[in-house]
Amino acid sequence: MIVITALCCVAVLSGCGWVRGIFGEDDPPGAEQINVFDAQVGQCFEVPVEPRVQLSELTVLPCDQPHQRELYALIEYVAPAGGDSSIYPGEPALAAFAEGACAEQFADYVGISYLDSALFFTYLLPSARGWEAEPDRAIACFVTATDRVLDTSVKGSKI
Repeated sequence: MIVITALCCVAVLSGCGWVRGIFGEDDPPGAEQINVFDAQVGQCFEVPVEPRVQLSELTVLPCDQPHQRELYALIEYVAPAGGDSSIYPGEPALAAFAEGACAEQFADYVGISYLDSALFFTYLLPSARGWEAEPDRAIACFVTATDRVLDTSVKGSKI
């Protein structure tokens, strides 16, 4: 399950999948549907037209095409000291972990601290079902903008 959260327009998508057919038959040129578990750092994505709680697929497209998100980090969840990382911690704990971990990885990818950047981040959390079935433990961190559509990679952009 993918959960959407806001940290100054930070969306969190948690779930064991993304929904296919975000654009139906009208996908932009170069767009491709991929399984959420096949997403790789550096890929750019369209956002579903309708918000979804659980996703199984993403629409990936070349970063030189208009897009809303760029995957900049995949981070395995680590339970706090004394915790058991094999037990689903719940959405609030995953979101708290994601907010810190994604903010920490932001500068390495974009080239500037999140606090100094004009960009924002959002993340995708594992769902309880994905945690048990897959097992899915990775948090996916995405760069996004609130004032424009991105049309190039933000890697090293220092924006």
